[in-house]
Amino acid sequence: MNVMIDLCVVPLGVGVSVSPHVAACQRVFQDAGLSHQMHAYGTNVEGEWEAVFAAVRRCHEVLHEMGAPRVSTSMRVGTRTDRDQTMADKISSVEQKLAPAQ
Repeated sequence: MNVMIDLCVVPLGVGVSVSPHVAACQRVFQDAGLSHQMHAYGTNVEGEWEAVFAAVRRCHEVLHEMGAPRVSTSMRVGTRTDRDQTMADKISSVEQKLAPAQ
């Protein structure tokens, strides 16, 4: 089953800047071959359920390996069975509705 998630992974106990940890998680998604899009407060990820959640687990493992004593993650999860839809499809649908009428 395909899934789309909106993920916010927060390493605790590592100081104020978490950009090295964000970059490490982005590498996890790249290495897993998952479609992903970072945004200001998280990352959208899409793919097969098992691969996506394995990558989320790997993000936690990597951040602990980097020295984070705690990692807190919040996530929204969506699936649909009526048709295939990508993150790009969802964005395109809204952008079309925002376009001026011609």
